Amino acid sequence: MSYTTDLGLYIDGSWRTGEGRDTHSVINPATGETLAELPLATVADLDEALAATAKGFAQWRTVDVNARAAILHKVADHIRERAETIAVLLTTEQGKPLAEARTEVLSCAAQFDYFAEEAKRSYGRVLVRPTGQRAVVLKQPVGPVAAFSPWNFPVNLMCKKMAAALAAGCSIIAKPPEETPASTSAIMQCVIDGGVPGNVAQLVYGVPDMVSRHLIASPIIRKVSFTGSVPVGKHLLKLAADGVKRTTMELGGHAPVLIFDDCDLEKAINLSATTKFRNAGQVCISPTRFYVQEGVYDRFVAGFAAHTKQIKVGNGLEAGTIMGPLANARRPSAIADLVEDATSKGANLLTGGSRGNHGFFFTPTVLSDVPMSAKVMDDEPFGPVALMRPFKTFDEAIEQANRLPFGLAAYAFTENARQANLVADALDTGMVGLNSFVISMPDAPFGGVKESGFGSEGGPEGLDSYYVTKAVHQY
Repeated sequence: MSYTTDLGLYIDGSWRTGEGRDTHSVINPATGETLAELPLATVADLDEALAATAKGFAQWRTVDVNARAAILHKVADHIRERAETIAVLLTTEQGKPLAEARTEVLSCAAQFDYFAEEAKRSYGRVLVRPTGQRAVVLKQPVGPVAAFSPWNFPVNLMCKKMAAALAAGCSIIAKPPEETPASTSAIMQCVIDGGVPGNVAQLVYGVPDMVSRHLIASPIIRKVSFTGSVPVGKHLLKLAADGVKRTTMELGGHAPVLIFDDCDLEKAINLSATTKFRNAGQVCISPTRFYVQEGVYDRFVAGFAAHTKQIKVGNGLEAGTIMGPLANARRPSAIADLVEDATSKGANLLTGGSRGNHGFFFTPTVLSDVPMSAKVMDDEPFGPVALMRPFKTFDEAIEQANRLPFGLAAYAFTENARQANLVADALDTGMVGLNSFVISMPDAPFGGVKESGFGSEGGPEGLDSYYVTKAVHQY
């Protein structure tokens, strides 16, 4: 497979190579081998990108919305045409199975198509005034955007920000993760080939702290969009506060799953065990804390563990692989520490709990009767670990689900319609899945409450975050 670093930095309409720049080693997480050396942006690169994005915004905001939409549809077409190539790159550098990589890449195309059309419906309002007077409320693009996205869904999360920003008429400097430059650069090439001007959409990689500080400090940047951990999100919020910049923060979670004794048990087991280990559990909305009503607890735990033992772990490019490696060398050790802490405090290890012999693998792990004192009950594992605890009453389940400072996603399985309505109202999260884990679609808002962030990506709510409101009064 060809893997090149030529597609590293895209600034003001041209790709930049590694000459004269520091580099980052890109590692295949399935083998541990070095794939390439990625050039990292310098301060001079960032200054050039900032100057370009200011000019790009002045031009792009005036482009008719139908013309912008036509360009974004072309971007979506290019992504679909190149989906298999991009998916292989994504699996190679991130680790997820090829089938999951294909789905992620195609979701990027769906984002561009959705926002291309949704931008046409940002109507604003006309207020009622006496004859001869007019008052209108306009939605206008907020300005140049700095967008920071993580390594777990590198192309999807970059596109979710980029498609909405471009549709709204904003220019954008995207800073995706250094771990996955080939797949994100390939998406950027689709953006270029679709007709987005080079000073309107730009791509940089670099030392995260330096890049974020420099871009956010610039008066040119008017909005910051970040997906990542709670600590980093809080840090970026403080930086953005100095310039009173618009922000969207999609931060961490620790998703509870409430399994009531009236649920379709087989469905709950199969969906739960399948979804838990998607992308090796490296999903901000991954179901992790399973609270199971006493009447079905033993059967659910046994069925979940049996299903988990059948999961084939391996290189994501190999046929039949269900779960790939973790994304980097730090993750297996972090997961092992959490599992060891839980078992030392009384949790039962039903399956998994061990690292692989090569690469960054960790076996799918199920812990039952996990004590509340275990660190993993408070700290998001962000890996292939499922935690089981029984509950008696509805109120107890809600109390446990809501007890953490996170509020991104939560799930519940019940066949009682009234109970489903009550649990959806009571869960203190930005998103709820009832009898399903499918909660991320282009037309739906995606975001959390409490320390899981604020603002939405996806849906008309996500598009609105790239607009400012202007009231115009004429007498």
